[in-house]
Amino acid sequence: MPNQQVDLDRVFQALADATRRDMVQRLVGAPASVSALARPYAMSLPAVMQHLQVLEECGLVRSEKVGRVRTCRIEPAALRAAEEWLAARRTVWEQLLDRLGDQLAADPAADSPAGPTGPTDPADSVQGTRT
Repeated sequence: MPNQQVDLDRVFQALADATRRDMVQRLVGAPASVSALARPYAMSLPAVMQHLQVLEECGLVRSEKVGRVRTCRIEPAALRAAEEWLAARRTVWEQLLDRLGDQLAADPAADSPAGPTGPTDPADSVQGTRT
């Protein structure tokens, strides 16, 4: 996928399907023919081809036909782009959670469910009174 922008929406949409995630996982190990990829699934070859078409359209997989054999391989640029996007989000969330942890550690009142002055909702302090 040289000189093309990876469409992360399409990558994550393709990876939302368990069969396609499994195919990507298998292709990370080594390129494989369509028939080898189809072998473990209880689905028709055309159904497997539809899954592969989705993976190819989003740029995760590339295939080439030599003779009668179509071989699929992973396209690292698309995986790398998704990984970088996730890593950036992970960094932000880790920083936010670290700050929250620091605040909770510095505020002893945070350990008490009612806070430092007791309940703040008047309904919490009513004890079974009837009118």
